[in-house]
Amino acid sequence: MSVQERLAARGLVLPQPPQPLGSYTAVSQAGDLLFISGQLPLQDGKVVWQGQVGKDLDVGQGKRAAELAALNVLAQIHAYLGGFERLDHIVRVDGHISSAPGWFGQPAVLDGASDLFGEVLAEKAGHARTISSHFQQPANAAVILVVIAQIRPE
Repeated sequence: MSVQERLAARGLVLPQPPQPLGSYTAVSQAGDLLFISGQLPLQDGKVVWQGQVGKDLDVGQGKRAAELAALNVLAQIHAYLGGFERLDHIVRVDGHISSAPGWFGQPAVLDGASDLFGEVLAEKAGHARTISSHFQQPANAAVILVVIAQIRPE
C-alpha cells in the first residue's frame, strides 16, 4: 500500500505545503538529508491549534495539533521530492510544544506526529525524537515540528 493510500485510509489528503512564515526555505537538502523547517498545525493558511497544552488545550487536542503539523511535514517532503519513492526514512523529529507551567504530558502530544508517521510511512517512519516545552511560540502555535529525513539517490 502506498503512502497516499494509507493517508486516504485514514481520511486524510496531503495539503498544499505551507509557505514559510519568514525569510527561509521550507526544505533544505545537504547530501542525502532533508531538513524540514518548523511546520505548524496550519490548515488553509491558519494555525488551527493555538495556545498552551495543559491550559488552553487538552492532550487529545495537542495530539491533533502534532498530527496536523506532521501532515504538513509530509506535504513538504512530497512537494520537494515529487513523491515518497526516494524517501528512505524519517531520521529525527524535534517537537516544540507550547505547554502550561507544571504540565508534563509533552511525550503524549508528540505521539500524534510519531503515530501518523508510523501509520502512513510504515518502515520509513522509524525516528529519534526530542521534545522541548515552550511558554509561547510563533503564531501562538501549540506544536511546531522540525524534521530531518534521509533520501535515496535519484
